Amino acid sequence: MPNKIFFVCLFVSLFCAGASLSCRWMEQNFRQYNENSLTLLENMVTNSTNSTVDAAEEDAVAFPDELYKHASKASAEDRLAFTVQILEEVAALFEEDRSPSNETVWEETTVENFINLTTQQADGLRSCIVSHSHKKKNKKLSLYFKRLSHHAKQMIHSADAWELIRKEAHAHLLRADIVVTSVLTAN
Repeated sequence: MPNKIFFVCLFVSLFCAGASLSCRWMEQNFRQYNENSLTLLENMVTNSTNSTVDAAEEDAVAFPDELYKHASKASAEDRLAFTVQILEEVAALFEEDRSPSNETVWEETTVENFINLTTQQADGLRSCIVSHSHKKKNKKLSLYFKRLSHHAKQMIHSADAWELIRKEAHAHLLRADIVVTSVLTAN
């Protein structure tokens, strides 16, 4: 009987230690990776041509802000899962929508570095989610990014289309930082 209690205690302590270690990435690396991603996006604007993206273009793909409000009230794991989906969607948007016209707007290495950093952020945050239950992705969030991609295609991936995508990605990375910070300060 004492052996069983010992093994149960050992298992519980190892599980708890593993759970706290799994978020070490978030505590130590997320902010730096996010800052580097934001810097790359800011550098992209200085390398682009003069943009004439106006409010009408931005309104055409307005983000459903209630998703962030809902996420802010969710559990820590759900907030991280939401942030992971945002990062994956942003990376996929830059990956899928790359075209020869994009290369004339931004340097290929800058885009590659941005995609890599964003993907690493998503992977790192995913490692912090203890349950790893494969929850369904947020459908409204996916639809928003599909709309954004479709809108860019309609604009024939012009410099204005890429500026709109860059602005949207920048806004989401800033908001992702707020969501992750809320998880860190709650712990």
